[in-house]
Amino acid sequence: MKTNNLKPTLVILAAGMGSRYGGLKQLDAFTPEGATIIDFSIYDALQAGFGKFVFIIRKSFEKDFKAIFDKKLEGKAEVAYVFQEIEDVPEKFQNPGRTKPWGTGHALLMVKDVVKENFAIINADDFYGKEAFEIMAKELVEINPDSYHFNMMGYLLKNTVSDHGFVSRGECQVSKDGFLTDVTERVHIEKVNNHLIRKDENGVFVPIDGETMVSMNFWGFTPKCFNFGTLLFEEFLEENIGNLKAEFFIPLIVNEILKSGKATVEVLKSDAKWFGVTYKEDKEIVQKEIELLQKNNSYPSKLW
Repeated sequence: MKTNNLKPTLVILAAGMGSRYGGLKQLDAFTPEGATIIDFSIYDALQAGFGKFVFIIRKSFEKDFKAIFDKKLEGKAEVAYVFQEIEDVPEKFQNPGRTKPWGTGHALLMVKDVVKENFAIINADDFYGKEAFEIMAKELVEINPDSYHFNMMGYLLKNTVSDHGFVSRGECQVSKDGFLTDVTERVHIEKVNNHLIRKDENGVFVPIDGETMVSMNFWGFTPKCFNFGTLLFEEFLEENIGNLKAEFFIPLIVNEILKSGKATVEVLKSDAKWFGVTYKEDKEIVQKEIELLQKNNSYPSKLW
């Protein structure tokens, strides 16, 4: 039975600097018509029933983002922009030497004043596929906004790694009935001689199974998720006050949610093919995948 008549919102994590890619991959074109990966996510989300889009960006990107996306979404959906800046932390934790945002968990906390309905949050540089958005939208529409029932779209690790260098993934532990019990951010997973390895807490490489369920930062939340994370982030800042590269990830908030005993996170599965860009060398692969999808009429050659 449906308990929610509001269209869900899609929040897009787009404040990263693309250091390994060599520039703003969020706005890079992947088709001859100039479509970005975000364009495909928005297109799929609109088809699936999302009614509002919130971009988490940095102020330095604002003009470029608005020039590209405001016109495309005019009359189709509500659009909002939220800024994630390095200095968006209590003054005692600010460090002029820091050059990158504080991570996806910090970004999530930035949208609580803008998002009052059920929402999904995704990476700007990941192509999740039409079916994944349909599955997530269906779940979000059926969940009461006052509920503590959350969702995560799950993917197999072997389908999400780059051939061109290391990636970060949320390693998931899932119960037999399909609920998340733990998620650990692995910041260095790579393929070496066709074997997958990761760095452990001591920087030592250990094997990791390709069948491991991972998070690609496609989460489904109700506004109740904002009850978690603020205090945890301050504790994180205290612990990492001198670490210029420390990042506060969404999985840290999700684990706090799980440990509270108040909430559940259901793992959703999709057969849609995921692909994304971490390195410049990944771009050609993604372009070919998109070209194939357009050739089989999954997408029009011109999205807008």
